Amino acid sequence: MSNNLLVVSDIVSHSFENATGPIDYGFTNDYMFRTILQQNQYVLKGLICSLLHLKPEEITSIEVTNPILPGESYDNKEFILDIEVILNNNMLINLEMQIINEKNWPERSLSYLCRRFDQLGKGQDYTECKPAVHIGFLDFTPFPEFSEFYAIYKLLNIKNQHLYSDKFTLGVIDLTHIELATEEDKAYEIDRWARLFKSTTWEEIKMIAENNPVFTEASESLYVLNADEMARARSRAREEYILHENALNRKISELTEEVERLRAKLAQYETTDT
Repeated sequence: MSNNLLVVSDIVSHSFENATGPIDYGFTNDYMFRTILQQNQYVLKGLICSLLHLKPEEITSIEVTNPILPGESYDNKEFILDIEVILNNNMLINLEMQIINEKNWPERSLSYLCRRFDQLGKGQDYTECKPAVHIGFLDFTPFPEFSEFYAIYKLLNIKNQHLYSDKFTLGVIDLTHIELATEEDKAYEIDRWARLFKSTTWEEIKMIAENNPVFTEASESLYVLNADEMARARSRAREEYILHENALNRKISELTEEVERLRAKLAQYETTDT
């Protein structure tokens, strides 16, 4: 590393160490989430090691294949795309931060995973399909009756639980239920990643990242992007979009409830008249 880079690194570390107060745009902002993971392979590698229970030395190569490019404009549809990663040139991984509950997570995640698994070129044999994994970080509970912090789904025989294929995997991390993390989740620090992603103040994030180089690197990357005007503008646009969508979803729910109430009232009148 050059002397100039060392100086820049020291300045960033010193500034981050003195940061206090609320974080303007945290990891749950999908622009921040995507940008940090695509720019910092050290952080991406650390996260994937935790999620897949791997040792760092087991990862020989890692590549983000759909990076967002600074300076380009993106519409809302593009922004909801997952982060596509090729691991060791042998596994296709999708990572997604999803804050809005659009009531379609099972279908949405399956669509993403199926598109990722459909990877063969002309003339290739089906046995050449690489394993595909989709992991969503959700700020809501997809199945309230089965609350779980880190759930993993595979294709299984419903009678004898025989694994149909190990090449098709869905993972769901519920950021609203970190307290349900198992001892295994904690051993691989997946709960710590979740708390890092949910942090809202610099004091909190520094406490979580303390004495861990990967978490410190992720936190410093977040600090740098929060100071970048372009990154702030993109992040602000995402938050405004999410606020709009949440307001729209609330209005739809209210109108749906009102329609059901009027239907019930109409049915009551019809019964009385009969």
